[in-house]
Amino acid sequence: MEKRRLGRTDLYVSKVCLGTMTWGQQNTEEEGHAQMDLAFERGVNFIDTAELYPIPPRAETQGRTEEIVGTWMKARGNRDRVILATKVVGRTENDWFRGGRPSRLVRADIMDAVDKSLAKLQTDYIDLYQIHWPDRAIAWGSNPTRVTKPLEPFEDETPIAETLAVFQELVKAGKIRHLGLSNESAWGAMRFIRESEKGVGPRPVSVQNAYNLVNRTFEVNLAEVAFREQVGLLAYSPLAQGYLTGKYDHGALPAGSRKQLFDRLQRYEKPGAAEAILAYNELARSFGLSPAVFANAFVCARPFLTANIIGATTLAQLNEALDAADVEWTEEMQVAVDALHQKHGNPCP
Repeated sequence: MEKRRLGRTDLYVSKVCLGTMTWGQQNTEEEGHAQMDLAFERGVNFIDTAELYPIPPRAETQGRTEEIVGTWMKARGNRDRVILATKVVGRTENDWFRGGRPSRLVRADIMDAVDKSLAKLQTDYIDLYQIHWPDRAIAWGSNPTRVTKPLEPFEDETPIAETLAVFQELVKAGKIRHLGLSNESAWGAMRFIRESEKGVGPRPVSVQNAYNLVNRTFEVNLAEVAFREQVGLLAYSPLAQGYLTGKYDHGALPAGSRKQLFDRLQRYEKPGAAEAILAYNELARSFGLSPAVFANAFVCARPFLTANIIGATTLAQLNEALDAADVEWTEEMQVAVDALHQKHGNPCP
């Protein structure tokens, strides 16, 4: 599988990254291990997880996903062949991360998070440590159309420079190798870059944001940051939480689907979303491809992409997602996709 450089580092990651958020709730440890075995057999070397996982987040299951990744690496003895990414939560009132209090991107909380993640992952370093979401008020998903009122700072907002300085400590201590951002805006990414260039802390190497056929907002501003600053996209939700597989077309609700189990897919149920999703799924079929392969192939072909984060609950789904990495994305496909984008825009930021 093609490898792409992670930012300005000496690491090269597979253009498909294995996402993990279902392991420990919707998937068992055994199933998570089987997914990692299959992905690595097919050339993946990049795993993305988070202290938050599995999803939906719950106090009872929090951290279980990292534990599953950790037991797999220990059993396979392959830590040196894995490029491992995890995340610290941003500002949250959920108190189960820090032993009964809210969490912020301050030194005590970040130190607590990284040590817990290292223990669960059974490793002494993390290749890419990401800020899951900002400490500050932000248009969620970095979509400019979501701003409906001024983004006034929180009274206790943690300055970016303060957070960045903690990451510098982690790099010096050998606990992490590189910093990544997630659910971040162009302004936020550039502030991190500016502070790092002033010597405050490590330069971010990636930004993990939602990106798919019905949410191309990354292209508005962040794509230029990715190109000019070499802070590439790690794209999550390439299948729009399953909607771009076609399984929910015409109001279908398959048993065992995340929609049926958890009913947390409202981001992809906005006005105009159903029409846009159906149009893309039908377009995929017109090219002789399944909607899932088509949607993943679109993301894999983006020039600003570092890696496409795929997720699956079955090995069949995983194989299909991996197949998309080998699809030749043609100019005809791009023209057809852009025509639908012109018509439907970004209905699912």
